[in-house]
Amino acid sequence: MSGRNAFRLMLLWAFLIWTAGVVQAQEMIRVFGAAAPAEVFVLRSTTDISVFGPVVERFLETRPDLQVRYEQWGSNGLYSLSRQDCREKRPGADVVISSGVHQMVKLVNEACAWSYSSRLTAELPAALRWRNELWGITREPAVMVFNRDLVPAADIPQTRFDLLDLLRPADTPYAGRVATYDIEQSGLGYLFAFADAREATTFGALQESLGRSGAVSTCCSADIIRSVAEGKYLVAYNVLGSYAQGYQRQDDRIGIVLPSDYTLVLSRALMIPKDAVNKAAAEQFLDFLLSPDGITALQETLLISPLLETEDGNAGEAVSPTALRPIGLSPALMVALDALTRETFLRRWRETFPGP
Repeated sequence: MSGRNAFRLMLLWAFLIWTAGVVQAQEMIRVFGAAAPAEVFVLRSTTDISVFGPVVERFLETRPDLQVRYEQWGSNGLYSLSRQDCREKRPGADVVISSGVHQMVKLVNEACAWSYSSRLTAELPAALRWRNELWGITREPAVMVFNRDLVPAADIPQTRFDLLDLLRPADTPYAGRVATYDIEQSGLGYLFAFADAREATTFGALQESLGRSGAVSTCCSADIIRSVAEGKYLVAYNVLGSYAQGYQRQDDRIGIVLPSDYTLVLSRALMIPKDAVNKAAAEQFLDFLLSPDGITALQETLLISPLLETEDGNAGEAVSPTALRPIGLSPALMVALDALTRETFLRRWRETFPGP
């Protein structure tokens, strides 16, 4: 191990000890690549290691001297840690990837990001790059999922209006059997709910119906989808289509609907922190993700969703391109993090989901 990496490892362990109890701990860590590397590359991401790991392995195929330390975080914990690193000018991650893209825009706005440009970054649509400091690397729809064995075909909601109709009757069999993200715990859940509130006049009515029918707000995509498959919930709203389709491949009890009134589309955001130690590897990793090989790897792991590429799919899974609502990377997302706006929004949410 080089002197630089040994020093970096020492700093990392000191930092982890110092931050114990200060920020939410990472959920999981896995090391990929060389056992005795010439370079260590730290990747912090909200994406499940089981999902993104094959992409990392593809990147490392031609880099035998590189080791990737993959830290899996919740979006709120990752945001807090990244801000601390930035404010204290600490070397932490070489790359940060988060589904909480509003939080990532805030980090860039606070001058926490390294600027980089290449032919591949320049080819991204304008909505998926901001100031050469933030890039959208995935395409994932927010979907409704349902239990195919327990939800009759006539009840499968194709729109938010359909979901409202399911919840409206006083004796609805869906009372207490609909789930969505806990937006206080999930940065992604908050983003989706906030985008809904700005996109649709149905949001207030849907929120009221969820509350009146005893719907459940919980964490996280994988847990919600598994609970639908097992029949604890019958329908889940606003979960990531990439995770839903991955689960569906192993368990055909899961059905997927892209709402035809509109479907939000998330692009996970990638940032290279300005105090990253291994910026060269970070830039190479970004270019890999935007290259044909990287795009193929992301497609194979469903992080670039095939549900968005065709109208010929399983029943209930296709949606018109005109119904797609991509969440672009722009300063407009920072409205969601305004302190007063956030507290007002969360207060209304708590009234809907008061908890046990």
